[in-house]
Amino acid sequence: MVADGLLTIGAFARASRLSPKALRLYDELGLLRPARVDPFNGYRFYARDQLERARLVAWLRRLGMPLARIRTVCDLAPAEAAAEIAAYWAGVEADTAARRDLAAFLIDQLRGRDPTMTHGTITGIRYAALSDTGLVREGNQDTAYADSRLLAVADGFGTDGAAAGSAAIEALRGLGDAPAPLPGDILNTLSEAVGRANRAVAERSAGEDSGTTLTAMLWTGSRLALVHVGDSRAYLFRDGGFFRITHDHTLVQSLVDEGRLTPEEVSAHPQRSLLLRALNGRDGEVPVADLKLHDARPGDRYLLCSDGLYGVVRDADLRGVLASGSTPEQAVRDLIGLARAAGAPDNVSCVVADTLPAAE
Repeated sequence: MVADGLLTIGAFARASRLSPKALRLYDELGLLRPARVDPFNGYRFYARDQLERARLVAWLRRLGMPLARIRTVCDLAPAEAAAEIAAYWAGVEADTAARRDLAAFLIDQLRGRDPTMTHGTITGIRYAALSDTGLVREGNQDTAYADSRLLAVADGFGTDGAAAGSAAIEALRGLGDAPAPLPGDILNTLSEAVGRANRAVAERSAGEDSGTTLTAMLWTGSRLALVHVGDSRAYLFRDGGFFRITHDHTLVQSLVDEGRLTPEEVSAHPQRSLLLRALNGRDGEVPVADLKLHDARPGDRYLLCSDGLYGVVRDADLRGVLASGSTPEQAVRDLIGLARAAGAPDNVSCVVADTLPAAE
């Protein structure tokens, strides 16, 4: 300690549990400036009231947060900083889940297992896609697409939301035309496609506030590979059970994950539409997408949809349509009919696809 009550860099390092080397780096980056620098010898001195910021920096580094994002968090008010940390950690957990799926896939491959043979052979998919403006919006910023290989829904937002959504799906459509990738290359193929989609959104949508969600599944002949960014959703109806297989990238979902909000409170939350991740092409940064490999079985039925559907139609009613035995074409019409009957305040898009057993 020096006479004016400041701490030397060594004393401050011990108190904050940051090394002197780290403190010098954070000074150079403008993240944690010393209170005073001796003009003759360059020694750095710190005030005691800087310890709180220093300890926050240390904790965030232990979380693995990049320095640029730490600077942003440290400059926010406490409530906003908490929300930013929650958003970062939700992304870490999503990335961990994606890597866990990849690890399980590789383990199965190396052990010589063939999950696709366990429940019978699938020869293809029967599909339908439909998008509707709804009863309130003047235009439709949703895009729904389906072919024999690719199923996709995008929900655009902002000034050029419609262009953003269609650009994202257009960037993925080439996947359906190309030969099916080898099992070990599927996730890499999807990851590269997300980068292309993000660039396409930047090129096609002029509005800086524009972007889109993207939820898509690529049929590989043995699995459905899922890519997901935002709050559009994918569901599975299998053996009478109805399951959601995506995780919303929204502020309210992160609050639910943390136990600070119940699922029942989500619909009334003022920031229920705030996305933590989306494709927008800003600064060339590609958002972290959820990438999963999903083992399909004959008789599975999949639903991809925008929040204009699940936001107003109960899960029980979604399940009822999927369980009805109707064709995919009838199912998408019925689902949009339910949304319109509920007022359809937003655009509504959905894709329904059935996996076909070898006998068909």
